[in-house]
Amino acid sequence: MLDLRSQFSRFLNTEPDRLHFAAHSHHPWPDVTREAQLRAWDDAARLMDDKWEHVLGPVLDEFRGHAAEHLGLPDPSTIAVAPNTHELLKRILSCFPADRLIRILTSDGEFHSFTRQMARLEEERAVSVTRVPVEPFTTFEDRFFSAAQDGYDLVFVSQVFFNSGFAPDGRRVAECASDGAMIVIDGYHGFMARPTDLSAIAERVFYMAGGYKYAMAGEGACFMHCPPGWGPRPRDTGWYAAFGNLMGAQSGQVGYSQDGWRFMGATFDPSGLYRFNAVMRWLAEEGITPGIIHAHAKALQQHFLRRISDSALFEQASLVVPADETRRGNFLTFETPQAQAIHRDLKDLRVVTDVRGHRLRLGFGIYQTEEEVDDLVRRIDEAGAIESMAADTSSAA
Repeated sequence: MLDLRSQFSRFLNTEPDRLHFAAHSHHPWPDVTREAQLRAWDDAARLMDDKWEHVLGPVLDEFRGHAAEHLGLPDPSTIAVAPNTHELLKRILSCFPADRLIRILTSDGEFHSFTRQMARLEEERAVSVTRVPVEPFTTFEDRFFSAAQDGYDLVFVSQVFFNSGFAPDGRRVAECASDGAMIVIDGYHGFMARPTDLSAIAERVFYMAGGYKYAMAGEGACFMHCPPGWGPRPRDTGWYAAFGNLMGAQSGQVGYSQDGWRFMGATFDPSGLYRFNAVMRWLAEEGITPGIIHAHAKALQQHFLRRISDSALFEQASLVVPADETRRGNFLTFETPQAQAIHRDLKDLRVVTDVRGHRLRLGFGIYQTEEEVDDLVRRIDEAGAIESMAADTSSAA
């Protein structure tokens, strides 16, 4: 088991009594990111107007190299960066003709930003969306594949579903769409959480993710792999999209780069790129890969499930993704009518979890050890005792 707590000292020691089990939502940043943040500031002061040559040169090149290596991409130049993945989604949508409905195939388990954007565009009759239910998980790929045969402009699906932790087969998704469809995999809950090899489908699928969660780099460090030849001229475009061609004459149509730059926007806060690079360098120095991170999270999950088996607080809770841990991300989702109460009780005991309706989510990361899991179980038992006492008092009254 890893014990990297000393490498997260600045975050963890701020409130030593807090237990953070929402690793699927936010990660503490390793200490190396503070030095990177200061380096971004120092570079801005040192270079001033020349800062962007450095940011869009060596800093971005390093960022692309790290992302491409962890995804098995053959060419780092296919990667575009943005402050958030929603900005990249809007550029994807702007690739389609504006004079007809965009036909979209997706699931009913996508994250809120995508779901909200689709619902708003449906109000305007700008898109036609087919949503395949994620559950039951065992038949999802077959049902999604069957639905895809009707033909769509855009296929959008998560690598790991945020509200359950279920991980569909990405290669099957890549094979399901018609030749003309753009395929986008939302990798935010997969990147740096599970081993991800896009080498076999890199020419066919877009893949978007970022540093906020498992990459431990915080906000503002999102990216998208843009396969060659797909979406050559997004209408939502910034001046970086022609980068490398800016000194040439521009006449006729607006020009675009042919690599990932075509999906770039405009000026942004580059400090996230610095933090991302620092985290990737640190992981490489420690010899830690996404496979090791996933194995560590799975081991903590199994330790928790063994310890929690007799918990009164979880007696009505069922694990949403079955015990087949190869199809699960780095967090556990429990379905229980007591989800809100458990979340509230644990919050009172300084335990950070996440709740969505009747689903309680517990995330596990490399900043934790079995010691933290044991402490979590103790606090769950304490919360259960409090609930039991409250119930007895209510009955007596």
